[in-house]
Amino acid sequence: MSTMAPPRAPRSSASRPTAPRADKRPMRFPDTSSRAVMTRRGWWLVVLNFLVPGSAQVLAGNRRLGRIGVVSTLVMWALVIAGVLSALLARPVFLAIATNWFALLLAQGLMIAYAVLWVVLTIDTLRLVRLVKTGTRARFGIAAASVVLLVIASGTAAYAANVAGTTRDTLGVVFGAGGPTVQPSEGYYNVLLLGADHVTTNDSKRFDSISVVSINAETGATTITGFPRDMPGFPFAEGPMQDRYPNGHEGHADETCGWGSGINQLNTEVEVCQDGSLIYPDAVEDGSAPGIEATKDAAEGILGIEIPYYVTIDMYAFEALIDALGGVEITVKERLPVGGPSYTGQPLGQWVQGWIEPGTQRMDGFTAQWYARSRHTTSDFDRMRRQRELQQAILAQFTPQVVLTRFQEVADAGADMVSTDLPQSFIPTLLDLALKAREQEVTTIELTPDNGIDQSEPDWAYIQELVQTTLHPPKATPEG
Repeated sequence: MSTMAPPRAPRSSASRPTAPRADKRPMRFPDTSSRAVMTRRGWWLVVLNFLVPGSAQVLAGNRRLGRIGVVSTLVMWALVIAGVLSALLARPVFLAIATNWFALLLAQGLMIAYAVLWVVLTIDTLRLVRLVKTGTRARFGIAAASVVLLVIASGTAAYAANVAGTTRDTLGVVFGAGGPTVQPSEGYYNVLLLGADHVTTNDSKRFDSISVVSINAETGATTITGFPRDMPGFPFAEGPMQDRYPNGHEGHADETCGWGSGINQLNTEVEVCQDGSLIYPDAVEDGSAPGIEATKDAAEGILGIEIPYYVTIDMYAFEALIDALGGVEITVKERLPVGGPSYTGQPLGQWVQGWIEPGTQRMDGFTAQWYARSRHTTSDFDRMRRQRELQQAILAQFTPQVVLTRFQEVADAGADMVSTDLPQSFIPTLLDLALKAREQEVTTIELTPDNGIDQSEPDWAYIQELVQTTLHPPKATPEG
């Protein structure tokens, strides 16, 4: 009688021998014996570290450090996208934030921190790559690529931090901190623009270029009205100078107070011959000067418009700005001498330093400055025309590409060149209008005989009518 063996119980899967299998996470647990695998892995880690900082650590290293890098990157990209969208869809809001000192300080801090984080992540990525395990040639390529990508990435962040810091410092130096923004007058913001000699004290400063920039508060359309420097007998707007000269400004004939009655002598008269601090006691506290306030009152009296702000441009720092912009392109109509005589009547050959030749040319700062200032072989009216040409050429040169590539030089020149009583709160509005103005031609009004103005006895009512007609042209009627 045969006996049957009892059936065997099925072998559990747990007891079955398993064949070795490759790990499914080659980034974290690579086959270190294969140089080909380690080389491919090394390149991937370097590229991922550049594209998404922190991702290399998430895949192959310290996940906590990796998460910090990835989250920081996402936050930075979100801020960039938000900035671009606000610049496109809500430009006033973007400009208000971009010119706010605290926002600039915060942006500078974030950029510096991000640049440092990128350096840390890149060094850690190179550690994870294990260069000694990669191919001989690849290890040098991976190391070199890491350095290049690090310079590009962290260098960009560092440059952005520098731009934010320089912008904050420049705005703080140039613009007054306090004071509310004045509402537009009859639809315009009017600013007195003064081109001044480079002198160490205000009492001997003469304004060789005097104009008023009127900016339409809605469209940004800009009109520049230029004054002859020797304009005589001008009226003043209501105020302390009108009290002193109710029938118009009277001339002087002495060296201290200035020869003649030209408007460009007014600053010297108020600062030297009169106690300007008593005439305009609040001028210095408000970021201005008595001589500037007197010139502002004169411009208001002549044009019949309200001029709340001024900007003074140092002519020698003006040279540095043009050089920072890479020069300006001007078409010269007549040969002009560089330099000026030491005394009236000095022969041309004894003082001329060179010549600006006719034709279209790109001028450096020194040449452009003399193009605007030269007056001994041409009339004062010709010089006024050249000054407007130069102003428009500079505006055309202020492209985003030029400013970004030469930002530090432009900012340094601007800080040395400009003094103004424009408040910082007005900067976003001013920048928004400036961007609109770039899309339109600048209108000019020269108070010269070409516009029917008698230089010896100007018709003030006619000048004010000319200004009003230009700023507020008659609207077309259905009848035409």
